[in-house]
Amino acid sequence: MKSSSFNQAFVEPYAEALMSLAKEQGLVEALGNDMQLIIGSLQSSEELRHFLSVPLVKKSGKKSAIESLFGSQVNPVTLNFLKLVVDRGRIAFLEPICSRFQDLLREMNQISLAEVTSAVPLTDEQQETLRRKVIDMTNAHGVELSINVNPDLIGGVIIKVGSQVVDASIRGQLRRLTSNLSVSNI
Repeated sequence: MKSSSFNQAFVEPYAEALMSLAKEQGLVEALGNDMQLIIGSLQSSEELRHFLSVPLVKKSGKKSAIESLFGSQVNPVTLNFLKLVVDRGRIAFLEPICSRFQDLLREMNQISLAEVTSAVPLTDEQQETLRRKVIDMTNAHGVELSINVNPDLIGGVIIKVGSQVVDASIRGQLRRLTSNLSVSNI
């Protein structure tokens, strides 16, 4: 079994169960916000990720840390879910579980995730233009942008929506130009 399918065997059922519970209790958006908070916390703290993934740390210690970090910030359903994930020994999969929940939420709301890489930070106006273009491409009801800045692009953007990639960067244009020149010299 491949590692990604092994991970999915743990990630998918937990994310789907949490989504089902969220729907039953009318907490879909609230739990979506909680998942975003948790993902942000995990991505910004190497120490937290390490602490939660170390098997030598007792479950009670992990649950205490989760309670103190998130207890007053998240819905009680989310807090109980986090403790359940600790009890089941799946806390190392927390970030992918939260990310999958976010994917399910976007699917439910017909929102596309556009991963944008830009040479420079984008203005609000540029972000809105990108949203409109992605809506035209996908017929989604809305678009969530995930923006990364990479000065190596020189200028322009690369937009990835699902399996579609639009490379409108200067680096990409130069690469295509070089490729066309190489082919025409043959």
